[in-house]
Amino acid sequence: MKKTILILGGGFGGVYTAVHLEKLMTVAERRATEIVIVSRDNYIVFQPLLPEVISGSVQLNHVISPIRRLAKTARLFTREVEAIDIANRTVKLSPGAKPAPSMITYDHLVIALGTRLDYSKIPGMREHACPFKYLGDALYLRNQLVRALEEAEAESDPELRRSLLTFVVAGGGFSGVECIAEMNDFLRDAIQSYHHIDKRDLRLVLLQSGNRILPELTEGLSEFASRLLMKRGVEIQFGTSLKAISADAVVTETASTQQTRVIMTRTIVATVPAGPHPLLSMLPLPQVRGRIKVDEGMEIPEAPGVWALGDCAIVKQVDGMFSPPTAQHALRQAKTCAQNILASIRGTKKHVFAFTGLGKMGSLGRRSAVAEIFGIRLKGLVAWMLWRGVYVTKFPGLDGQLRLIADWILDAFLPRDITQLRLFHEEGVHREHFEPGENVFNAGDVGDKVYFIAKGEVVVQQDDKILAKLGQGEVFGEMALVCNRERNATVRAQTALDLVVVNRAAFHELLGNLPGMSDAIQGIISKRTGRTVDLCQEVTDAMADKARM
Repeated sequence: MKKTILILGGGFGGVYTAVHLEKLMTVAERRATEIVIVSRDNYIVFQPLLPEVISGSVQLNHVISPIRRLAKTARLFTREVEAIDIANRTVKLSPGAKPAPSMITYDHLVIALGTRLDYSKIPGMREHACPFKYLGDALYLRNQLVRALEEAEAESDPELRRSLLTFVVAGGGFSGVECIAEMNDFLRDAIQSYHHIDKRDLRLVLLQSGNRILPELTEGLSEFASRLLMKRGVEIQFGTSLKAISADAVVTETASTQQTRVIMTRTIVATVPAGPHPLLSMLPLPQVRGRIKVDEGMEIPEAPGVWALGDCAIVKQVDGMFSPPTAQHALRQAKTCAQNILASIRGTKKHVFAFTGLGKMGSLGRRSAVAEIFGIRLKGLVAWMLWRGVYVTKFPGLDGQLRLIADWILDAFLPRDITQLRLFHEEGVHREHFEPGENVFNAGDVGDKVYFIAKGEVVVQQDDKILAKLGQGEVFGEMALVCNRERNATVRAQTALDLVVVNRAAFHELLGNLPGMSDAIQGIISKRTGRTVDLCQEVTDAMADKARM
């Protein structure tokens, strides 16, 4: 019977463990072993190039590589991992085409699940921030930038216009710096096609909780990066962290004074904070701050046959330091892990993870970068050329490398694309967060949503007169939606507020099909209007009025 090596995770660590296993196995071992990879997607994302998708320097599908063409003999499941049973050596996967979960039994388990954005630490992050970790995030953010420009071009309200043209990125590490650098390049090039937007109207803000950006690099390179970004129009707020995010603004906090400030913006990108995969906390394995503790060969001593690597593992290096969550370390860990899995099967001596790092590099956009390689510090154009040279050679496959080179050559001569792809639609039911004092909606706004209070309180106000105070479990906004008319009152958050928001189409579906929903809403409207309301007739009249318009 074949042995099963099960790899959880489709990042560098997981995929390249499979790649090295295939290369190192003998023909007989390949016949006697099945390599299984579980990944949410059927491709690996080359993360260092993800920021260039925002600016259009690289096409979207040119920063990915199909897993099946890298790990050619492995079996791939494009599923989510739902549960890991270490005692019984089984893993439960989410359903696929068949509405039933799948169970996989393993002989060796490789955990390479990476990290997730930790939404719990900042109110409103899940509801309103643009994450920047996956391929879809880059596409969504690019569309959001173009949408903001389109709305700002047509907007006559100066305050709203300033909000639309303000872009905030939280996190001054490599991801945040490279992200805002590409955003800055793209926006300042794009506005040349917008006749009512001046480059002075743009405001790009980078929030960094520490006293310098790119703290992984030397102070000199960090200062160079700061000066260059500020010269190009990026505003860097040091010692400043996110406190809360709402639909129209972010609340920041200064570390030295604990003073809070509000930045009005419709675009906030979150590159922090990262947290462990939720499944890890359920495992009976030794962990340090949510990362699985492994030995020098990537195995978990307390669970023989279980291995961990990449961002979800804490790996001690021969120099006494712990491996940082970078691609270069994950790639080397993958090779050591593959060698030791085979050593375990063969009964031979295991390898020790000896890699300590080659250096660090970060792009600053527009033909500039910073780099520290083997102790040599580079900046500007030379560092940028090295940055591109290294990453094009590291990209999987000759075909992918050629596509990258072609993209970069064309980018030097052709204008960047500014089309908005309407691939993302607002969900019928979603959540929104508001900070105290913010308006949920104003009198005169279009009544296209109904709101259910999950947490917090609101006041309903009309002409400076408070009509009502509502709290958890109550609903508002239904009158204007049912009757298809403008809001006749303003609703303001009195405390930090979490809402469940239902749009018009979803609300009407619920009214027509959810038992008791129609009676409940009819009772609420009757109580508020002081008269008996026939909800069915109200909706019919509203639809007739709409048809006549």
